Amino acid sequence: MANLLDPNEMMYRHFEPKLKMRFIMYVDGIPAYLIKTSGRPSPESEEVVISHINTERYVKGKSKWGEIEITLYDPIVPSGAQAAMEWFRTTHESVTGRDGYSDFYKKDVTIVVLGPVGDKVEEWTLKGAWPKKITPSDLDWSDGSTALEIGVTLRYDYAILQF
Repeated sequence: MANLLDPNEMMYRHFEPKLKMRFIMYVDGIPAYLIKTSGRPSPESEEVVISHINTERYVKGKSKWGEIEITLYDPIVPSGAQAAMEWFRTTHESVTGRDGYSDFYKKDVTIVVLGPVGDKVEEWTLKGAWPKKITPSDLDWSDGSTALEIGVTLRYDYAILQF
């Protein structure tokens, strides 16, 4: 007997897509409303090549999590630059040249994707996150309409998708 197609599997089903603009990111020391954009966690595995005579086989090697780029608004008060730099100073203090202990600069960061009514539909926890790089936007006398922003590259140990 031939396989029959199920019309329920072929036809449109109601669904609600997750939207990019519906998120809140929680970082201790940075107000959530200053966070304009955020990447999402992305894992990657290396491959190990097993050579045997004239063939190759592949198995999974070490896994790692990619860096996340976030963008902060930089208002006068509270200063996004100040918030980002205070966190960065826990990794390296430029005045004294001292580096900090990881216990001081590593934080857990939470990214919550919201549904249309404000309910949590996805939640990520970044474990051991720290600011690897701070990138303030450029200044320009000819541009009178663009708000200043601060780019922050986050490095973290691993991420957990809670739901």
